[in-house]
Amino acid sequence: MQYVTYRPGVTALVLDSPHSGISYPDDFAYACPPMTLRTAEDTHVEKLYDFAPALGVAWIEAHFPRSYLDPNRDTTELDVSLLDAPWPEPVAADSVTLSKVRLGKGLIWRATDDGVPIYNRKLGVAEVRARIALCWQPYHAAVAQAIDAAHARNGYSIHLNCHSMPAVGASHATDFPGLVHADFVIGDRDQSTASAALSRLICDHLAHLGYSVSHNHPYKGVELVRRYGDPARQRHSIQVEVNRKLYMNERTREITDGFAPLQGALRSLVQRLLQTDPRTL
Repeated sequence: MQYVTYRPGVTALVLDSPHSGISYPDDFAYACPPMTLRTAEDTHVEKLYDFAPALGVAWIEAHFPRSYLDPNRDTTELDVSLLDAPWPEPVAADSVTLSKVRLGKGLIWRATDDGVPIYNRKLGVAEVRARIALCWQPYHAAVAQAIDAAHARNGYSIHLNCHSMPAVGASHATDFPGLVHADFVIGDRDQSTASAALSRLICDHLAHLGYSVSHNHPYKGVELVRRYGDPARQRHSIQVEVNRKLYMNERTREITDGFAPLQGALRSLVQRLLQTDPRTL
């Protein structure tokens, strides 16, 4: 199967969708119902942004599901309780207390957002290493290459890490179960991965379009903005979470009539960013 798509761009803008994959590898061997597992997907996010390559925007997309391996985690964020043998690679020193690992959402997911166990078996070390080699490494290589190329062309880069979120926080999704989410959550890890002015521009643009917007709550951004965002070097990475209620039926995963207007809003945001030099903000 194809694990990652990378379409190079010609602008300063890079978009990636790490969690919209729906190609489930044969060796996944999960134990929960398929539709239960599908709640982990950022379903249809790749369709929401399918206009981007035609605008010269670099695009990276994962085809594997995030529950199989989550590219928005560091490889050290591994829940070793899932394994049938000791893990020979480094593990984050505080991994037992890391929020996402504790919730079952490390590099390899242990449970769904509702706390349903994914496996009824232990995973082998070689199995996890293969997932890293086939999924994590090529995905991050593509993102790094796209950002480096965008920065080299323009002296700056703007990276949007594209996600979707449920309308209401599930029991094991974040540290805020039951939270009713805004239409958008813009995350820059408390201004550490992008300039405050650029994040404010994005929030203001979406608010002007009539959407409710939250900044860094409850999603600040995780590995893909942490690893590649460096605003002091004009490398800006921002996580964009869009509420699924705006474009899909969360129970059936079907696209609704809200899809087209939301896509129009996202296109207007991308076009605005294509006209923005963050060095002048």
